[in-house]
Amino acid sequence: MNYRSIANLNSDIKHWISELPYDLDIIVGIPRSGLLVANLLALYLNLPMTDVGGLCENRILSAGPRLGNNKIPDLSKPKKVLVVDDSVCSGAQMRKVKSKLKNLEHLHRIYYGAVYVTPQGCDYVDFWYEIVDTPRVFEWNVMHHDILTNSCVDIDGVLCRDPTPQENDDGDNYRKFLATVKPLIIPTKTIGWLVTCRLEKYRELTEEWLKKYGITYKHLIMMNLPDKETRLALGNHAKFKAEVYRSTKAQLFIESSKEQAYEIARLTGKPVLCTETSEMINPGVLAGSYRHGREIVSKAMDDPFAALIKAPRFLKGEIEKMKWRIVAAIKKKKVKRMRR
Repeated sequence: MNYRSIANLNSDIKHWISELPYDLDIIVGIPRSGLLVANLLALYLNLPMTDVGGLCENRILSAGPRLGNNKIPDLSKPKKVLVVDDSVCSGAQMRKVKSKLKNLEHLHRIYYGAVYVTPQGCDYVDFWYEIVDTPRVFEWNVMHHDILTNSCVDIDGVLCRDPTPQENDDGDNYRKFLATVKPLIIPTKTIGWLVTCRLEKYRELTEEWLKKYGITYKHLIMMNLPDKETRLALGNHAKFKAEVYRSTKAQLFIESSKEQAYEIARLTGKPVLCTETSEMINPGVLAGSYRHGREIVSKAMDDPFAALIKAPRFLKGEIEKMKWRIVAAIKKKKVKRMRR
């Protein structure tokens, strides 16, 4: 699972600056994620910024005193413009933006860029920083990404805060917490599996809270133990979550606790996103490849004919990925030579 945090994005943008044209007049962000990139670039370069609609309407976003009035460009006159997004995957969004700005190309020198691209996506921009292939998620969009439908997600520490020691009394205080705690985030996609160490006896309160805030999900997996003391005595929080994760076809587990996240990844050999540290914990490459290889061999032994039919399709896909990576590398070298 490929992943980039906001900290990664910030660092990558700072390194990317050396590859961009040095004489830009304005940065234009593609709403919404592109505005995050545009804002950081504009701050680092001390340039004005706007969005795509603003460029079309000769409108520039207000800036603080550090920019200075002499830096505000007149968009009715030719300018060097960098239009940016956080990422390009299929290129559909970038094509729409280019179509919208086509009637301005006679006036401005418009460059297009994205911090992250897929091997295919680099074909739609003039500048990019890094090829990040799918499957991929970013810190700023993971809770609104389609991958949630195929993910396991913890509740406490992810969707809401953890209870305090006083609230976590396995009694009236805890029931009040479950009913009244405010959400930290409300995902806009349906979650595949909510996996929590909350006890089964609190299922109704948990379901009511989820319904109250419009959090949709397919399955809610809870610990079937009599009380908090039993749960603490067993001390198998990570093991419980790992067993659920391993039994599903989920691509990702989103966990708040760093210690549990590492243990879940170790036990399952599958990626875990830790919200406490904003890091993706991926299993070892060799271990993952070994497991994947065993699965392929096992399936081939079960149904050799089906495996034989699928083999050419698999090889074609791998060759296609390699081709795009080679094309992207050649293009980036050419872009570096012409950037100034």
